Amino acid sequence: MKVEIDNGSGFCFGVTTAIKKAEEELAKGTTLYCLGDIVHNGMECERLRDMGLVTINHDDLNRLHDAKVLLRAHGEPPETYETAKRNNIEIIDATCPVVLQLQRRIKQRFTENPDAQIVIFGKNGHAEVLGLVGQTESKAIVVEKLDDVKCLDFQRDIFLYSQTTKSLDEFRRIITYIQEHISEKAQFRSFDTICRQVANRMPNISQFAARHDLVLFVSGKKSSNGRVLFNECLRVNPNSHQIESAAEIDPSWLQGVNAIGICGATSTPKWLMEECRDALV
Repeated sequence: MKVEIDNGSGFCFGVTTAIKKAEEELAKGTTLYCLGDIVHNGMECERLRDMGLVTINHDDLNRLHDAKVLLRAHGEPPETYETAKRNNIEIIDATCPVVLQLQRRIKQRFTENPDAQIVIFGKNGHAEVLGLVGQTESKAIVVEKLDDVKCLDFQRDIFLYSQTTKSLDEFRRIITYIQEHISEKAQFRSFDTICRQVANRMPNISQFAARHDLVLFVSGKKSSNGRVLFNECLRVNPNSHQIESAAEIDPSWLQGVNAIGICGATSTPKWLMEECRDALV
């Protein structure tokens, strides 16, 4: 069998930076807390937990005082920073620069036009989306799919943004629908805020999946980006399987297979894909 790891898979810039910051702080020997899972990958979270990283939630943050807390790449709403200041918490801010710029743009738009509908194409409850909605005093409208767009008021101004890891094709379909329904008296503007590190992986992973008999897509089940990329693999190659670790590889998948491709999400560490490769050879 020929086994190939996709060179384009693995951590994106934002996740790499966040993990590097965590490792640097942990190397100093001080206690470091992380607000939420640093990355949507259980195996990587376990590795960092073994190094001393303590994962907390927002309730824990409210009770925490005089500590050091890392904010992951997904970003946080303004309330988190206010809590940290009130509780004398030192913030290690690892918010992805792409996400940070998007937060600022949404906040500026809301400040300039608070009565408009600020719409975010993203997943309700996702950490990044919560941070984006927080820039609008929680007034932004989140749409997860095209059907949700039908609930918008097309007589009022609409400013559309996207979670950075969403599908570019779906975003374009939403834009088209709004353009077809918006009132002539209302203003509509859309802003392509999808991270190109993620968007460019779609055509690349599509080509990768097509040239293998079997595709093993390594990703945490919580990864929004992972779901998008795995669905693309599945569309191109029905013999694709999503796994979180080598232990989930079913030997029956390997029967009659000559070429195996291993790929993953922006939250998948390279070492985990290498473990899956080593389990096959």
